[in-house]
Amino acid sequence: MSFLQIRALRKDYGIVTAVRDVNLTVERGEFMTFLGPSGSGKSTTLYILAGFENPTAGDILLNGESLIATPSHKRNIGMVFQRYTLFPHLSVGENIAFPLQVRRLPKAEIDAKVKKMLKLVRLEGFEDRKPAQMSGGQQQRVALARALAYDPPVLLMDEPLSALDKKLREEIQHEIRRIHQETEVTILYVTHDQEEALRLSDRIAVFSKGVIDQIGTGPELYANPATRFVAEFVGDSDFVDCRILSAQNGRADIAIGSSGTIRSVPVHGRASAGGTAALMLRPERLSLARGLAGEGTANLAATVTDITFLGSNIHVAAAAETGEALSVRLPFGHEAASSLARGDRVSLGFDPASAHVFCA
Repeated sequence: MSFLQIRALRKDYGIVTAVRDVNLTVERGEFMTFLGPSGSGKSTTLYILAGFENPTAGDILLNGESLIATPSHKRNIGMVFQRYTLFPHLSVGENIAFPLQVRRLPKAEIDAKVKKMLKLVRLEGFEDRKPAQMSGGQQQRVALARALAYDPPVLLMDEPLSALDKKLREEIQHEIRRIHQETEVTILYVTHDQEEALRLSDRIAVFSKGVIDQIGTGPELYANPATRFVAEFVGDSDFVDCRILSAQNGRADIAIGSSGTIRSVPVHGRASAGGTAALMLRPERLSLARGLAGEGTANLAATVTDITFLGSNIHVAAAAETGEALSVRLPFGHEAASSLARGDRVSLGFDPASAHVFCA
């Protein structure tokens, strides 16, 4: 039996359905991220898990026992919010000690636990400071220490880093990953930041319009998106309109403009000959040449519209002959990029097996 199970979860607010038929299993010690845009249902699902919201239907099982009838303060689940929610009148040590005092643990045990948590989040020597005397990143570490102080079986984190700047956010992401590895606590983490999800997670559940579109590891979602939404939301992507020539066994032969037949592209949805669809390409998987690419590679005719140097790579914006805007990412020093200019006609090559066709 899985450690944590979410079964057919649904949440209605009047006529609006925020979450519908969400099913998910989480293993003990796993770092599971809920990824999706605002309003996709990820935070609502997390708040139902925490007991802050009651579901309209469905169940949540922890170690085989339902949590639905258990009030939030008795679920023994840790929670870290976007805003640090520290008690401003208490010191760092007192904030961390608070949940232990509520549980009426002996003072010596509380003192030892506070010391252990300060070491875990690398804030030794800060126990007497007030939250206002600390940076945002330090305050979030205190909130994390407080949530872990009573050894919860599950830790929920609701966009805890969204208020921090990019550099500090990356620093705290590294700390969260380290703490997860050291404590082996089960974490369910909500974010709308795909890079954050990819950096932190063992698996990711991609939410869209109240449902989970796909669950998988970062590489699985990136290489094999099940829906166009996942393809757009996880990683960068280009889309080009195409025509289905034939389809069978999950593969399709397609045509784009004057590029001829592109064979055996993975296809998603109901594909029928003569129908239209969208071909998805990853910018870093596109090659760029003045002439046609090599054997076994499909080609798209395009015109360069802009070139931007971004340090380790060069971003080339191009317009396909069918009108779509395309992005191409080339490594710094790429031979073709050194002589490119706006208006140049180029050929964009790609391996059909690395592309995806999404049917309406």
